[in-house]
Amino acid sequence: MAQKNERDREASVHIGNLDDRATDELIWELMVQAGPVVNVHLPKGRVTHSMQGYRFCEFQSAEDADYAVKIMNMVKLFGKPMRVNKSANDRRLLDVGAKLLIGNLDPDVDKKLLFDTFAAFGPLYNLL
Repeated sequence: MAQKNERDREASVHIGNLDDRATDELIWELMVQAGPVVNVHLPKGRVTHSMQGYRFCEFQSAEDADYAVKIMNMVKLFGKPMRVNKSANDRRLLDVGAKLLIGNLDPDVDKKLLFDTFAAFGPLYNLL
């Protein structure tokens, strides 16, 4: 049997905005809540070989990866909201209906509240 050398991009998610304390084992345990995990990959910097603050997680199926995006995006880990998106997304092909700038918010409004509020109207692709 040939060994699999490449990730299945359709079944993979990109997990960003991670704290330095987030280990591969911890990410595995979090992501397995969404479905069977095949691999967690930690890219390292080319020059410094240091952690970059993100991981890739490959699931057994694209459906598991889709589910992980739905339930894990913006979940706080060590006080920072994780950004979980499909790895196969080609941003140029996304049909973005609008870009919104939201300001003058109460200090108690955080990214999670904004995400939950606007997610009711459709998929969100970026929340800065």
